[in-house]
Amino acid sequence: QVQLVESGGGLVQPGGSRTLTCSGSGFHLPYYPVGWFRQAPGKEREVIGCIDGDGREYRGVPLYSDSTERRFTISKDYTDNTVHLQTNFLRLEDTSVYYCATSLVLNADHSCYLKSQKYDRWGQGTQVTVAS
Repeated sequence: QVQLVESGGGLVQPGGSRTLTCSGSGFHLPYYPVGWFRQAPGKEREVIGCIDGDGREYRGVPLYSDSTERRFTISKDYTDNTVHLQTNFLRLEDTSVYYCATSLVLNADHSCYLKSQKYDRWGQGTQVTVAS
């Protein structure tokens, strides 16, 4: 069964960091594009960035939106079928539920998307609360 599960959320102080993990099961996650999104209460879902799926001879690279001012980075871990979102210099306004998503329908170069509509598998989300 294809499944995504986010983990790593919690309470963090302003200026702190948190590593969120998107774990895939039932498929080889690094091969597929993965997007990271977040949604705060009363607000629309917001894209953070994404990372391309790997091709036969190359590894996917990340792409970021401007929403987090490049404070966050996306990377893959090939040892345990995960994609990480490293969040740094966290602010109160970063408090949100963070989601990862993937698309099992690949385009020609396995590139990722900054639009949520392009993804067909979502995790349940993990809450990050930034507070002093």
